[in-house]
Amino acid sequence: MHAITIPEPGGPEALVWADVPDPVPGDGEVLVEVVAGAVNRADVLQRQGFYNPPAGASPYPGLECAGRILVLGPGVTGWAVGDEVCALLAGGGYAEKVAVPAGQLLPVPKGIGLVEAAALPEVACTVWSNVFMIAHLRPGETFLVHGGSSGIGTMAIQLAKAVGARVAVTAGSPEKLARCAELGADILINYREQDFVEEVRENTAGAGADVILDLIGAKYLDRNVRALAVNGRLAIIGLQGGAKGELNLGALLTKRAAVTATSLRGRPLGEKAAIVAAVREHVWPLIEEGVVRPVVDRTLPMAEAAEAHRVLESSGHVGKVLLAAPLAGA
Repeated sequence: MHAITIPEPGGPEALVWADVPDPVPGDGEVLVEVVAGAVNRADVLQRQGFYNPPAGASPYPGLECAGRILVLGPGVTGWAVGDEVCALLAGGGYAEKVAVPAGQLLPVPKGIGLVEAAALPEVACTVWSNVFMIAHLRPGETFLVHGGSSGIGTMAIQLAKAVGARVAVTAGSPEKLARCAELGADILINYREQDFVEEVRENTAGAGADVILDLIGAKYLDRNVRALAVNGRLAIIGLQGGAKGELNLGALLTKRAAVTATSLRGRPLGEKAAIVAAVREHVWPLIEEGVVRPVVDRTLPMAEAAEAHRVLESSGHVGKVLLAAPLAGA
């Protein structure tokens, strides 16, 4: 098969479409013929040499894909050869085939195309696990998501609105904020021109946000804590603004607030399977009802993954950037 390899860390040009051995599914795994994968910030970090795959995972980038089951490994039940699926991966999505633990498979939702389905697993699992399973966002609460026009942000807006929360977003342009508004965002904050702490307080009568989903990290840590409401919950899922910051414990104590930080890629298989099962139970019906939908900015050929990385790093996109694999036998 072919896959995107990284012979040496570097810029987008470090991504090389190469002939590599086919993966072999182990116990409890299936082999999926990949129709499409999706690009995530973690892939950029892996390309740069800063985020290696977990032990035993595919060495190729790609944390999610969609395709058809080719082979069932030993011990797999509940799936059949030919099933159309999308999958949460620890790696290997930028390839024509990938071995996937069966617990990380999801059926393609009704009404969603197979290529489009590649935009769903990582964002749905990340948002549901952090915002709902950990931070317990409830109806009527105010939810702030940074990077509202990102793949994570576009999913977070829709899921928060679906449960009856009020949604605030930050983004870097009027055009991106307009797209967030189309998805249901109530409070639109241009982080280049406005202070999100002041804007959130002004729009909540001084109360603040009950839940914040943050992919910036250290740069926003102090301001996020100041933006929290009493009993607020800050969920950190990224470090785009640095890994080390000063945390005001006094402010946390006064607000009885909580800060959590998680990653999805390196979790044990059982934890991933539990998250995937929760997403299938709670998120998939919303997608099939048309309440929530994947937001796809563009789809590029998988061999042009370097260009997809340039798009992601320029932050000119809204939603997900997908990579379409060549047709089988082409």
